[in-house]
Amino acid sequence: MSIERRPGGRPGRAVIRSRARNGRAVSPDSPRPTEELFAHHPVVWGFRVALGLLAAALLALVVVNLSDVLLSVFIAAFVALGLDPLIRWFERRGMSRPTAIVTVLILFIAVVVGIVWILIPPVVAQATALITNLPSQLRGLEDSGWFERVNETTNGLAATLANGIGDILSDPNTWATIGGGALAFGASILNAVSTGFFVVVLSIYFIATLDSSKRAIYTLVAASDRPVVVPLAEKIMQSIGKYLSGMVVLAFLNALFSTILLVLTGNPYALILGVIALFVTLIPLIGTVLTTVLMTVVSLFVSPTAALIVFIAMLVYMQVEAYILTPRVMGKAVQVPGTIVLISALAGGTLLGLLGALVAIPISAGILLILREVVVPRQAVS
Repeated sequence: MSIERRPGGRPGRAVIRSRARNGRAVSPDSPRPTEELFAHHPVVWGFRVALGLLAAALLALVVVNLSDVLLSVFIAAFVALGLDPLIRWFERRGMSRPTAIVTVLILFIAVVVGIVWILIPPVVAQATALITNLPSQLRGLEDSGWFERVNETTNGLAATLANGIGDILSDPNTWATIGGGALAFGASILNAVSTGFFVVVLSIYFIATLDSSKRAIYTLVAASDRPVVVPLAEKIMQSIGKYLSGMVVLAFLNALFSTILLVLTGNPYALILGVIALFVTLIPLIGTVLTTVLMTVVSLFVSPTAALIVFIAMLVYMQVEAYILTPRVMGKAVQVPGTIVLISALAGGTLLGLLGALVAIPISAGILLILREVVVPRQAVS
């Protein structure tokens, strides 16, 4: 190995002039194996490239065909990570881990059964009534005296907005988009039920075997790298779990408050709007804003006073959520900047609908944690 020196005798960059290839010292200027293969056997080189492209195409085709299965596995894994902090909470209260896992599984199954047998029938009934009665309610809204005055003041803008909102809400594709990806909502009811059942069963399995699954995955990491990889992976999964569980708690509180508020203001679609709020408000920052707009618009069917009360009450709740509830609930979970939340939600929503927007944010949280714990410290010492 020789060292090049810059003019003036100052040492420059070290360049390796020789290297070992197949036990022989060769010059770095010698052609590489791929270059030699292309020069002397172009047909063989082209055949290898074609095989590589074919393998990549087949792999992409398999992923596309198995997208529903992979998505269900992905959802189940996130459910397991989101419930893991609850298991650890029971452990800190003196329960053994097996007992804590069984307790969480019983609670999880009870919630699923309660949703299926208690919540779904009235939600479906209210959703059907909302879509069926929407045209007549819009006509009644446009014929009301206060709406005519507002429409005249805005030079017809209010009527245009009302017609546009009516077209959007009455379009079945809108509701399919809202549920897109979560349980294959747009495909069929049977597919949604079967997918949901598969996700629930797989979630139960992941919750029960989370620790053993992680240990099995860690064995695939080189032993020399495990002291670094394992603690970092545990920290990422715990942080994502806290983030997911915290967002579920915040979304539940938001949905509960929204439902009670709509019931008190006489809205006949309080339950379906509360369910929509439960899922949409899982998206930080923009979720509550979207549900507030939707709730205010639907409350106009009741009265302008009801819509104004809903709007003001939700504005107050957003401040309470931002400055009181979120700091207490999220705790030590990794914090995601607002710009990253918006970009992640937009990108995930474009790819997988609502579900994509939900899972993109904890994935971004994990990437931020890797950057903070690995990349930044390495840059500081290099």
